[in-house]
Amino acid sequence: MRMAASDAHVYLPTRGAVRGAAFAFFGFGALCVTGGMLWGIAMAATGDHAAAGAHAHLNLVGWVTMGLFGLYYALTPPAAASRLAWVHFAFAASGVILLVPGIFMAVTGRSEGLAIAGSFVTLASMLLFLFVLARHGFGRGD
Repeated sequence: MRMAASDAHVYLPTRGAVRGAAFAFFGFGALCVTGGMLWGIAMAATGDHAAAGAHAHLNLVGWVTMGLFGLYYALTPPAAASRLAWVHFAFAASGVILLVPGIFMAVTGRSEGLAIAGSFVTLASMLLFLFVLARHGFGRGD
């Protein structure tokens, strides 16, 4: 089935929408990947790759996952406008903040408690995202 050019819709969010949940997810993700890049450069410069697992999680959970969440909220304004988007952001960001240092502590022979806590908060974030996705679907909804 062919779409006519008039059937195509492009969503360009307003400034207010950009500064909402999508912006928060992307902003936090950008901070994470910047930190991950600097950390990777430091590991390469010193030859000490003991923290590679924590570094990888900072980039994957902190940048990739947060960026995908941000993309979803940018493309799905009804979900972004809900209070649940901010609850989701709080869980997702907290998960990264707990998980990455927790993994570092675990791989350097310290306690694994923070990594476990961060894992459960990150899991809660993903379960919350699944709920948001089921509730709002994907896209503008019009």
